[in-house]
Amino acid sequence: MSDSDRSAEVVGELMSITAGLRRLSRRRTAEAVAVPPLPEAQRELLFVVANQPGIGIAAAASALDLAGNSVSTLVNQLVEAGLLHREPDPADRRAARLTLTDKARERIAAWRAARAALIGQALDRADPADRAAIAAALPALRRLLDQVRADIADPGRDT
Repeated sequence: MSDSDRSAEVVGELMSITAGLRRLSRRRTAEAVAVPPLPEAQRELLFVVANQPGIGIAAAASALDLAGNSVSTLVNQLVEAGLLHREPDPADRRAARLTLTDKARERIAAWRAARAALIGQALDRADPADRAAIAAALPALRRLLDQVRADIADPGRDT
């Protein structure tokens, strides 16, 4: 098997596994948390704001790899749903800063707890060597994500 074939196999497995974990986590979390479900893009925006309170719309769009007008639409929907506050940026009145409402903070805490319980229980039952391998792989996976983002941001640069 060539290096290219091995790389394609690794990519396929990585995408399949991460997509499966995300799908199962999202589905079980929605079942465990007794709140109306939100579209995935809205959930992702709430998590970005939770991790970076006061983030602007442009920065949120960049973090989500979405167009600014798409994020503006999501913001409007979440403000209307009572899940986001949009305040003018004191340094630039044309820009907005996003923060979570109490309702959103409670929802995110419930989602995180449900997700942690689901994945945590599975990790607790995993073989210790598998747990160690998963933990050891996390920094490399983070670097891979950063590399993919950098490649998207500047596709012509040397690798």
